[in-house]
Amino acid sequence: MPTAPPRLVLASASPRRRDLLRAVGFDPLVRPAAVDETPRAGEDPAAYVARLARAKAEAAVPGAPGLPVLAADTAVVLAGTILGKPVDRDEAREMLTALSGRWHEVLTGIALALPGGDVLDGVARTEVRFAELAGEEIEAYLAGDEPWDKAGAYAIQGAAGWFVPEVRGSVSNVIGLPLGLVRELWTRAGLPLPTLRGTS
Repeated sequence: MPTAPPRLVLASASPRRRDLLRAVGFDPLVRPAAVDETPRAGEDPAAYVARLARAKAEAAVPGAPGLPVLAADTAVVLAGTILGKPVDRDEAREMLTALSGRWHEVLTGIALALPGGDVLDGVARTEVRFAELAGEEIEAYLAGDEPWDKAGAYAIQGAAGWFVPEVRGSVSNVIGLPLGLVRELWTRAGLPLPTLRGTS
C-alpha cells in the first residue's frame, strides 16, 4: 500500500518551492514567515541567506506543532553584491543588464527546524552564466510577469531559461529550493523519505 506523503510546514509563500516539494512526494503545509530581510553591513551573502532561512524557520515553529518546518532564502550574487527582488522596471532592467554576459552565483540558505527543537541548516551554491543580452530582449522580458517576485529579476524555469547557456550546480537551487540539500538535511534528521511521485 502506498504511504501518505510526509507532512511538513513550508515557511514560504513561493509557489515554486511548494511545487518542487510536491513533485518529490511531500505534502507541504504553507505557512509563510515574515522576517526583516535587510542585509547587515558587510554581511557575507552566504551568511545572509543562512541567517534569514533560520529566522524564517524559527518564526514558523509556533504555528507548526509536531511538524518539521522547512524555510529557505535565495539570493542572486553578482561580484559580491546581493541582487534582491526588483522594486520596479528600472531596477529590473539594471539587474538584467548587469547580469548580461557574466557569471553570477545563486545562493540558497535552507533551515529545517525539528519538533524536538534542533535546527539543521546549510547553503547551496550554483553558478549561472548569462548570454550577452540585446536591449530589445531585456525590454521584451520586462513586458511579462516573470521578473517581479524573483531575486535577480529572472526565472530560469521560465522565459529567462533562454538567457542561460550554462549552469554549474543545482538547477532547482536557481528555481528557489535546492532539493539535493533538502534531501541531505531530511536524511540527517532521520525522517522518512517521501515516495517520488513526479508530475503528470
